[in-house]
Formats: sequence, C-alpha cells, structure tokens
Amino acid sequence: MLEAIPLWTGGLICILRRRGSAMIEKEEEVVQNYGKRPNCYRDEEEGVELPVKPGVFYYPNTPTAFVVSDALDPDFPIIYVNTVFEISTGYRADEVLGRNCRFLQYRDPRAQRRHPLVDPVVVSEIRICLEKGIQLFSEAKIDLQSVSYPVFKEKCLYQHDHPDRHSPTSRKSPPDGLHQDICGLLQLSDEVLAHNILSRLTPRDVASIGSVCRRMRQLTKNEHVRKVVCQNAWGREVIGTLELMTKKLEWGRLARELTTLEAISWKKLKVGGAVEPARCNFSACAAGNRLVLFGGEGVNMQPMDDTFILNLNSENPTWQRVNVESAPPGRWGHTLSCINDSSLVLFGGCGRQGLLNDVFILNLDDRNPTWRKVYGGTPPLPRSWHSSCTIEGSKLVVSGGCTDAGVLLGDMYVLDLATKNPVWKEIPTSWAPPARLGHSLSVYGKTKILMFGGLAKSGHLRLRSSDAYTINLNEREEIKWRQVECSVGPLQNPVVPPPRLDHVAVSMPCGRVIIFGGSIAGLHSPSQLFILDPSEEKPTWRVLNVPSQPPKFAWGHSTCVVGGTRVLVLGGSTGEDWILNELYELCLASRQD
Repeated sequence: MLEAIPLWTGGLICILRRRGSAMIEKEEEVVQNYGKRPNCYRDEEEGVELPVKPGVFYYPNTPTAFVVSDALDPDFPIIYVNTVFEISTGYRADEVLGRNCRFLQYRDPRAQRRHPLVDPVVVSEIRICLEKGIQLFSEAKIDLQSVSYPVFKEKCLYQHDHPDRHSPTSRKSPPDGLHQDICGLLQLSDEVLAHNILSRLTPRDVASIGSVCRRMRQLTKNEHVRKVVCQNAWGREVIGTLELMTKKLEWGRLARELTTLEAISWKKLKVGGAVEPARCNFSACAAGNRLVLFGGEGVNMQPMDDTFILNLNSENPTWQRVNVESAPPGRWGHTLSCINDSSLVLFGGCGRQGLLNDVFILNLDDRNPTWRKVYGGTPPLPRSWHSSCTIEGSKLVVSGGCTDAGVLLGDMYVLDLATKNPVWKEIPTSWAPPARLGHSLSVYGKTKILMFGGLAKSGHLRLRSSDAYTINLNEREEIKWRQVECSVGPLQNPVVPPPRLDHVAVSMPCGRVIIFGGSIAGLHSPSQLFILDPSEEKPTWRVLNVPSQPPKFAWGHSTCVVGGTRVLVLGGSTGEDWILNELYELCLASRQD
C-alpha cells in the first residue's frame, strides 16, 4: 500500500512511500527531518495503536484533492494533480504543472477566481503555521489504482481481499508475487526504457514518471530522451524551430514552460528604422527570424505595394525596405503566409482596380529577392478580409472573406506550391460553418485547422462570432467540419472569448491556440488572452493572465511567431489613431539573453 504525506514547508511536498518496505526511507527518518510524528497510526515502539475510525480518515466520503511534487528538483515543482484538485481549486493541470504549490497559500494579485468551496479558515491556519514556523502534518490513504496517470502503482487486489492484513497500521509485507509486476519494468535495459517506452510518452507524462526512482529520474533528465519526447509530441518541424531555444534552455525546462506557461510575459521591443509612409490593414509574416511586412492601406485608401524586412538575428534590429523588381500590385486586406521557412506567399486583397485573387511568392534566400507570380489554374473568387494558413510546409489554405458585392464567403481552397504546376482545389464538405470574414485559421497537428470568430452570417444579419470549428484536411474518409463544443467543469463558470473579428490567433508548438485582440463589442477588454487546446476530447477555453503591460491597441494588428516561443505583435488601432511602429513581444518561454 502507498501513502501520501503532504508536508507544508514553504510549499506542499507530497511524498509517496511504501509502508513495510526497505525501498523507501524509514518512518523515523521522516520524523527526524520534518518534525513531530502524526498521531494517526500505531506507535510501534510502545505497541499502542491509536483509535482510527474506518470510513472517516482512511476512507473519506468526500474525494480528496491530490498533488504530487518532485522533491528532488529545485523549488519542488508540481508533477501531478488529480481531477478533484482541478475541480476544487479552479486550476487546470496545465496551469500548475511545473510550479511550486506555494501560489495556493495566498490570493495572488493577478488571480481572477477562487473556488467558493475553498475554506478561508483552513487557509488562515496554514498561513499562521508558516509564519510561526509550525509544521503542519496531514496524512491520507491514496488508491493509486484509480489514478489514470503513469505514476508508480502497486496492485492492491490482495489488500482488497484481506483488508485487515495490510491496513495503515500493519507492517506485514504483501506476497512476493505482487512485487514481480512492479519490478518487471525496471529489469529492462536503459536503452529499451529510453527509446521504446519513455520516448513515446508526452512531456507531461515523462515529468511524472521521473519521480518513480533515481534510475527513472536519470533517464528522464537525459537531454536526448527529452528531445525525442518533444519531437514525437510536437513534430520534427516544430523541434527544428525550437532548436535555437534549447541552446539557452534545456529541453526539459522548455517543455515544462510551454506546457505551464509559467514564464509567459509581455515585452516592448525597440527596433530601428521605420515603416513609412504610415499605413493600416497591412499583412506581416515571419520566415525564420525575419519579420516581413507587405502592403497596406495608406492615406485616402491608397493601396501600398512596398516590402519591409526586420532581421531579429541582428544585434540592432532595424526595419529595411526591400528593393524588389516587379512588385505585386498594391493592396490591403490581403494575407501573407510562410512556406518552407524561407518563402512568403501573398494572396488576394483589395487593389486599385477592385478585389484580387492572384498569388505571388518571395524567396528571402535569393541573392536578389523577387516577387514571382504563380498561376494555378482556376483560382478562387477575388476576395479580401479572408484568412489563410499553410500546412505540411508548402500547401496554402484560403478560407472565407468578402466579395466585391459585399457577399460573405464560406468556401475553402488549397494550393500545393511544392508541385511543378500548382492547381487550386476546393475542399468539398457536406456541411460548412456560416460564411464569414475577419476570422482566424490556426494549424495544429500538422493538417488540422481551428477556425475561430469573425463577422459571420446569421440569417439576414451579420454578427460577430465566438464559435470555433475544426477540420482535418488529411481525413482518410470524408473531410468534415466539426463545431467545437467546449466543456465546463461542474463547479466552474463557463469561459468563452467574447465575439470578435480582426483578431489574431497564435498556434503554440504544443498545439494549443491563443486568441488575442480584435474588434469586440461592449466593454470587454481586447487585451485579454484566451487559450484553447483543440486536440482535447472536451476542449475548454481558459483565460491566460500575463504579467506586465500588454499592447495598448485593440484591433487591426498583425502577429507573427518567431522561433516557436516569441509572438511578435505590430500595428493596430486604438479607435482613433493607427499605431504601426510599436512592436510588442509575447514571450512564451524564458529568454536567456
């Protein structure tokens, strides 16, 4: 049988130990290290057994919130919480894993919620004990057979058949046959454990299983194993993008920070040069560590046709105008997407002669970068205010938008630019979301796309939307749109982003999507961030509280992801003035500059 003994010493440390086994430290050592022995079980030196009421202490009627911290890591990071903890506190596992649990001891200034069932009296007692240096003990029996997490379990069938033989007050060991199931895994070689088992787990699972024993800890701390784990979970392309960050952060820490978002923060960047003349409704995209801006709407609705590049690898990043031959026609309300990490693809928008449906490609690695027009058979209808993204490195996906007559579009097209003669193909579906403009497309899982928000058609009206839909373009059977039905915990208030358009959506390396800004009706703050994991069985929106000052503009901005962990936001409107030369960075992981 396993016990969990939570000890309050600046943070909750839950120690799992096997009673009656020499594998774990003796009970007397725990007493010596942490203070007075809890008086809820037998004092074996005196042979006195204290009365324990079955069903009250060891078998509580109310489920218990359970937290496990890694006492071998600095600052005792949390490696596991159960569902009861998530319901009781209002914090999801992704919000707390990797953090020290001291944040539960007080009301954080940024905290937006505290669960109504949190007992303020208990919280006050904990604070008093911490202030006076008094040790606070608690002991509970945990049935790890009901835990769906890969922590180290021990079969308890024998205990259920003979409950009196293996009670918390008994020192008798279970039959030897039960130990064979436990030790079989550890009889494998390090190579087999690392490459055939550990590498197939998720980063979160690896952090948990590393607490089993010293050997597992050493294996899970191996940088090569951590890299393979991240690669299996996020894909080779993402790992290649994150490679530079791991020169400053280890893979284990990077995976933890991208999971917990414990290091997320806003930062204002100062860059040289300027994008002149002033403009709005431009489009920007990142190719590697280079930020590229094209076009926009100038004074008196003048379409712009110039190209600017900001090289973030330079010591002093500066906006520079790129002199290109045969620039595309000037436009605004277009999209700019990256393919193969070095080229940009331009589509659609509103030009001098009306709406456009042409495609241009710019290869930044060419000695003399030049916009090249691509002919792809019968193109989609001319449009603006559409949304686009790229999948599998070279396929451009275009969705929705608005025609010259003001008709909203609900179609979706794909153009494979890796082929010698690219051809536009419409994606046939039996049902599609309502037609819309100003929405966002976010790629996750290589070929899966999340559509969110926009100005959508609703009967005879056009309303801002907060609906989310997913589609898998690599579906083996019929390709289908699916509306995301976000779940809400039984004791939690629903969190749904307010309806909006002209917002930005950021795809994180781990597949989650962050929604920010946009044109929002009412008194809702456009600077509030929301996060969703569309790959979950029951996706749930969460508010993302970020330290430091966010961008002051609300909508009309452009966002680019650089290096997988840097989200750059530029441009936008406060409702009165257009802001372009301000550059903000949302750091998803620690910067070791």
